[in-house]
Amino acid sequence: MRTAAAILAFSAVLNAQTASHDRAFWRAIANNKYAVPEHESADALAKELSSYLGSPDPELRDDLAYSIYARWAYRPKILSTSTLLSLTDEWRANLKIGLGEQGTNSVLKRSFSALCLSIMAAREVKNPFMGGDRYHALVSEAIDYLQAERDLRGYDAQLHWIHATAHTADLLHALAESPLLTREEASGVLDAIASRLATAPEVYTQGEQDRLTAALMPALRRSDFDPNLFDRWLARIEDEDRDVWTATTVIALSRYQNHTYMLQALAVRLSWEPESSRMADFRQKVLKVLRDRR
Repeated sequence: MRTAAAILAFSAVLNAQTASHDRAFWRAIANNKYAVPEHESADALAKELSSYLGSPDPELRDDLAYSIYARWAYRPKILSTSTLLSLTDEWRANLKIGLGEQGTNSVLKRSFSALCLSIMAAREVKNPFMGGDRYHALVSEAIDYLQAERDLRGYDAQLHWIHATAHTADLLHALAESPLLTREEASGVLDAIASRLATAPEVYTQGEQDRLTAALMPALRRSDFDPNLFDRWLARIEDEDRDVWTATTVIALSRYQNHTYMLQALAVRLSWEPESSRMADFRQKVLKVLRDRR
């Protein structure tokens, strides 16, 4: 049986093996239009990059790791299907690591795993590789994570972007673009967004409301979307804000403002949609709710 010290030593060796290239190496890839360097394996490099998603260094985490993934995952014949699946499953597991913590760096791995999963979900729409079971599991996990994350920081002076809510909204947006999304899952996306806004302890200030609104749109566009779900969703928002001026609390005011900013963004996004009786009806209902607010 391995001792705790032996396990820690073994883990240190593994970490060293998965982070063998320096910052200059990754910068060179970015500066060379994200081409895979000669005599290097894109699959091996992609697995190594994953260790940077939880880095407190914003260049390694965002400018390099995420940006390289964003180019390689969309380009054909760079990453193998086995690597795409391996990374997808690793990042899914990352959504639970340290979940519930606030003000710690553990949120970085969760948040940027969600953001990288949005890349995988977007690729899935154009070049399917996940399979139905993995796709539906990811929808469920993304919905759960959006509601369960407690560290809602947007931008930090030292860490730069944290943005777990926005990144998870991007993931839900990409997942909702898939024809695999079921009517029940579409309803789950709406409910999760409503729950996130209802439970946020403060007003979002880094565009999160608009990113959440963007995640709604693919569900609303679906031909099989039940308009009654939208009516019930709007009614839930109105009901949650009904007593904001008579039972005023900081939480109630934050919820009210988050709802208002999201509804304003939704009215604009609905106005951008190709004209249809259903979208026009949704827009008029949102505008009515906004007019009734003060």
